[in-house]
Amino acid sequence: MKRGSGMGSVKIGFIGAGNMAGAIIRGMVAGGFRGSDIVAYDTDSAKLIRLFEDCGICMTTSAAETAEQVDALVLAVKPQVLPSVLPALSPVLHRCGTLVISIAAGKSLAWLEEMLGAGLPVVRVMPNIAAKVGESMSAFCGNAQAAESHKGIVRQIFEAVGEVVELEERLFSAFSALAGCSPAFTLLYIDALAEAGVRYGLPKGTALKIASQAVLGTTRLLQETGEHPRALIDQVCSPAGTTIEGVCALQSGGFEAAVLAAAAASYEKDKAL
Repeated sequence: MKRGSGMGSVKIGFIGAGNMAGAIIRGMVAGGFRGSDIVAYDTDSAKLIRLFEDCGICMTTSAAETAEQVDALVLAVKPQVLPSVLPALSPVLHRCGTLVISIAAGKSLAWLEEMLGAGLPVVRVMPNIAAKVGESMSAFCGNAQAAESHKGIVRQIFEAVGEVVELEERLFSAFSALAGCSPAFTLLYIDALAEAGVRYGLPKGTALKIASQAVLGTTRLLQETGEHPRALIDQVCSPAGTTIEGVCALQSGGFEAAVLAAAAASYEKDKAL
């Protein structure tokens, strides 16, 4: 690395400045990174200008110009764009020994190494949509050249927008089903719960507020108590009470089986990509 690995002493580049990159950059700045240590390029200059105005980042006019200025380069473009970008960046990345961080879905470490050429430290990261509010659950894995110092940089970046876990790459499809896809499953549940509220007289907006806060509060309860979900369920379910009646109805309706089936479908689709 050309500089130290402390926060604010490493220059981080972004190729792509869309929704996910923007969320990560804003989280980094909120978490202590200097905007002047973040360099970004996007074909849509309006996205760069917004990030410059909001975060004080450095803007460049090409992907190569970004790569030449940074210690770590985050690939934040759509997966189908990478084959047209990476070979041209390879020479400068190899010359500088740059850490490459990819958030492209479905692109393995082996594929990235094939596109870039062997020898570079490469880390694959999967954040999720909650990065937009600083509550992402991200997983990462690195190739043989990715040292602990490189992983430390990855943690600094992605802990700025939520929680981070290191996983073996073979577990990424499972992670995708649990963390990448589950926001949609959870939102479907919240909307269904709110529809039930409307059925019994609540305005939809009020019902959504109630349901979403109930889910948020329950999540905090689970995280902060460290208790098993079943133990907490038992605390809510009074004998012959309203909650156990609803829980039994969910179980009879196949709620748990449907969740398992949804995760399995997402897992198999990810494996097939």
